Amino acid sequence: MPGPLPDGEPVPSDGSLPDSALRDVGGRGFGVYVHVPFCASRCGYCDFNTYTASELGGGASREGYADAVLAELKLAASVTGARVDTVFVGGGTPTLLDPGDLGRILDGIDQTWGLAAGAEITTEANPESVDPASLRALRRAGYTRISLGMQSAAPAVLRILDRKHTAGRAPQAAIEAREAGFEHINLDLIYGTPGERPEDFAASLRTVIDAGVDHVSAYSLIVEDGTRMAARMRRGELPYPEDDVAADRYLAAEQALGAAGFSWYEVSNWATTPAARCRHNLLYWTGGDWWGLGPGAHSHVGGVRWWNVKHPAAYAKRVEAGLSPGLGRELLTDADRHVEDVMLRVRLRDGLPLTALDAPGLTGAAQALADGLLDRAAYEAGRVVLTLRGRLLADAVIRDLLP
Repeated sequence: MPGPLPDGEPVPSDGSLPDSALRDVGGRGFGVYVHVPFCASRCGYCDFNTYTASELGGGASREGYADAVLAELKLAASVTGARVDTVFVGGGTPTLLDPGDLGRILDGIDQTWGLAAGAEITTEANPESVDPASLRALRRAGYTRISLGMQSAAPAVLRILDRKHTAGRAPQAAIEAREAGFEHINLDLIYGTPGERPEDFAASLRTVIDAGVDHVSAYSLIVEDGTRMAARMRRGELPYPEDDVAADRYLAAEQALGAAGFSWYEVSNWATTPAARCRHNLLYWTGGDWWGLGPGAHSHVGGVRWWNVKHPAAYAKRVEAGLSPGLGRELLTDADRHVEDVMLRVRLRDGLPLTALDAPGLTGAAQALADGLLDRAAYEAGRVVLTLRGRLLADAVIRDLLP
């Protein structure tokens, strides 16, 4: 089940922000995230803020969801905004909504703040929740990029993950998306699932390459407390993931994707060209501003972060009353923003300027260089950039760069 939200100070009922947060909105880019909290079923590893029909209860429905988001947009318009560079509709399974509703949400964002020329518009989708007709409708509505949750090409691995699509459906959906006119297509993989063999992951990599997509995300399985998978592991029904196995899978991904023309640009993300990189995620990773719409969605504007109430019924009740759905917020200090900047930008291929580090951080960078975890040419040019071995140990490198 979804985990708890953090503590924070109350959000004003009108959602207003301090003047300090409004001085340079969009200076590093402005995006909109839309959370769609509905799923047909719950995967065993998932602790996202999502709800199946049996979990939803009363007071919220898929049919009325677009209207609730538009109501939050009306409130947001009175608070702040800038020309929108990116939109990302995530979940959950956004494509459980009718394409017409997803189009209305996108039109509402355009009418509220305006979409920049060439804006990147992404929706996530489960492979079984789309077909050629719905993909064409989404493309006509203005969506330019789609991210499909494939996870694995091995039927046995999909069963352990509680995924409902068949092994061949994800690459077929990617082909259908290309035929529908989507400019950029991502397939998501998860590696390190209990029972996954090296040949299973190799087959998954071949499948995404053969599907002709221009972006691949590959993440090591993380077992979250409160999930069905965590309970199965505690009972001894499944073994826990192994770090050495995860490292082997990552190296396999780098080798196969690199040979196929993909280049890493973030530790867990590869693209065939710079244009194929996910601009919305890059906005997160480089300290941009974004407004999160929907239950449980997080936002960040000018150093203020806030998060909405989690349950769709509570969210709908607030926005229909003209009240902010924000549950809590925090004003990030300079120290907070420095920590986040280091944590996120070190994971990028472009890295972090050495000038962004304090004295202890510079000492840590020098040690990481000596240990072969940082690229020497980039370091001598004044930047912290991870080597392949550094990517495997990225969390440890980051810890050594922070106070």
